Amino acid sequence: MKNIALFGGSFDPPHKGHIAIVQKLKELGFIDLVVVMPTYLNPFKSHFFADGQTRYAWLKELYEDDKKVVVSDFEISQNRAVSTIESVCELQKSYGKIYVVIGADNLGSLHAWDRFEELEKLVEFLVVTRGETEPQTPYKTLNIQVDISSTQLRDKLQREFLPPKIAHKIETYYKKSIRNTMEQRVEKITEVLDKNKAEKIEAFDLREKDYFVDFAIIASSLGQKHTLALLDHLKKELKPEEHFNNVDESGDWIVVDLGDILIHIMTPEYRTKYDMESFLAELGNATAL
Repeated sequence: MKNIALFGGSFDPPHKGHIAIVQKLKELGFIDLVVVMPTYLNPFKSHFFADGQTRYAWLKELYEDDKKVVVSDFEISQNRAVSTIESVCELQKSYGKIYVVIGADNLGSLHAWDRFEELEKLVEFLVVTRGETEPQTPYKTLNIQVDISSTQLRDKLQREFLPPKIAHKIETYYKKSIRNTMEQRVEKITEVLDKNKAEKIEAFDLREKDYFVDFAIIASSLGQKHTLALLDHLKKELKPEEHFNNVDESGDWIVVDLGDILIHIMTPEYRTKYDMESFLAELGNATAL
């Protein structure tokens, strides 16, 4: 029976780090086959950007001509978070020795994995490292000199490491996903302002403009006390999902910096005096809400 390396993860999206790891695994003499298994949901995460079937389809297309790689849908087909030991027990039905690939950053929490003592007896761990200093571990290590974080790759995929057709599909998906998420956030902010009696709420879409945020929202208060009250409502109803980077606070004009969204709450007098909407309207499309 073939010895396999189980390489699981979110693959949200698949990127150059994943490709480099699979390539290294294929070069190991004691590995006959690499089983790439996207998770339905990582037990330590609350959500993914792309759903399981989408991520599975991307991986299938990526490795469809590679006879040393099998893409498994076992975990996503369960429609729930699946522990590694469940996947290992399933793979034992078809394969011989199983090596489980983990990142060096998982070493500290490995003992917290479901049925870890049992898992450790069933498999051998392969630890992927990314630096010159090897971690202190009894397990085999695999050094990869590639950044394997997915966070920044959702906005800008590195096409030279992916077939153009797949890269385009992934890039289109995440652009749409991020755009929809942004619009949902703007809608939530305006709902909070509206139900707490803010007036003349306008949102300015600046994503295609040379400006330091993607959206700017302007709302009028009923006066100084109401301006401060609206800020309190935003903090209570938007946290912890939104991170308040900075708040410039006064009774007449409050500016809330959410990083990619800027909220201006102004008394009617200040709004008339400074006419922010005329400036923003020259940059982007305004939506009265």
